[in-house]
Amino acid sequence: MRTSADRVPGQDGGGIPRTREPPGRIDGAAPKVLWWGRALFTVAAMTPTRQGSIRLLRIAGIDLFLHWSWFIVAFLEIKWRAGNYSSIIWNVLEYLSLFFIVMLHEFGHALACRQVGGTANQIVLWPLGGVAYVSPPQRPGPMLWSIAAGPLVNVVLFPIFGGLVLLAQFLGWPEELRDAYRLIVSVWGLNGLLLIFNLLPVYPLDGGQILRSLLWFVVGRARSLMAAAIVGFVGVAAMIGLALWIRDPWLVVMSVFILVNCWGGLMQARALARMARLPRLAGFACPSCHTGPPAGELWVCGQCRARFNTFAALGVCPQCGEQFPITQCFDCGASHPMPDWVQAPPPWPGA
Repeated sequence: MRTSADRVPGQDGGGIPRTREPPGRIDGAAPKVLWWGRALFTVAAMTPTRQGSIRLLRIAGIDLFLHWSWFIVAFLEIKWRAGNYSSIIWNVLEYLSLFFIVMLHEFGHALACRQVGGTANQIVLWPLGGVAYVSPPQRPGPMLWSIAAGPLVNVVLFPIFGGLVLLAQFLGWPEELRDAYRLIVSVWGLNGLLLIFNLLPVYPLDGGQILRSLLWFVVGRARSLMAAAIVGFVGVAAMIGLALWIRDPWLVVMSVFILVNCWGGLMQARALARMARLPRLAGFACPSCHTGPPAGELWVCGQCRARFNTFAALGVCPQCGEQFPITQCFDCGASHPMPDWVQAPPPWPGA
């Protein structure tokens, strides 16, 4: 999951919450919001987008997309596992059950993000799982809940599927309805495997991002991401070694995906550290976190892509004249009108 904490879009086996919102984005008829220049620190990531995806449905304002590559992998997986059941229909049901579990996992991320006041409006499912694009408030608590809610869905499903397995045994399905029983056992096992895999402390898997959120409480935003990325490199090295040892091509692909996003997390942590060291503008402060904005041409116009200091220009692009009534805070992610950023001068002594 890529979140607005690190601003670099992230998948785990069940899904990674991610955020990717362009500078100068317009949401419907809402006023234009000027986002700080994340393009200065963008690192390419192997994550799917809505381009090349099919929109399946919209629930609670969240659009669910299915990437075209999912159909290719689904066909191959169903074909390779055709011998597990007496009919291929059961293989299709097994794969659709996995799809349903991953979908619930991603909605767990998205709905938790909204619960803490964040933004989440898009989920993309693809062969490596799912990606929930979420933007929680830039604090460790909301970030932790937004990430942990995904695996908690699998925790809730685990005893439910386990109960169905016990019920099927009680009803005699292992002898009378072997395919149905094998399907229930398989879905129960797949959900458990997804839960375990997602909780590995390897960034950007959910476990790695949970570790990052916990460290954020202690060492801050940039250092926590740096530490999680370094731990992630150790974990992905072990995964690559295991994949080569057991000769599992899918684990190799997954390891490469994690490695690329782990490197992106490390680069973004360095960028966040550089931003934190920049001097702050006097006379302006975020109304939410009361932190002054960094000095420099760090904001990007969504119209002409020019970089400028929005506070020096009072929300107007000096290149094309585009106006941005609302500006996003680098530190907490909140967006406020430009007049709200202006600090009132201190009263004169004796006034």
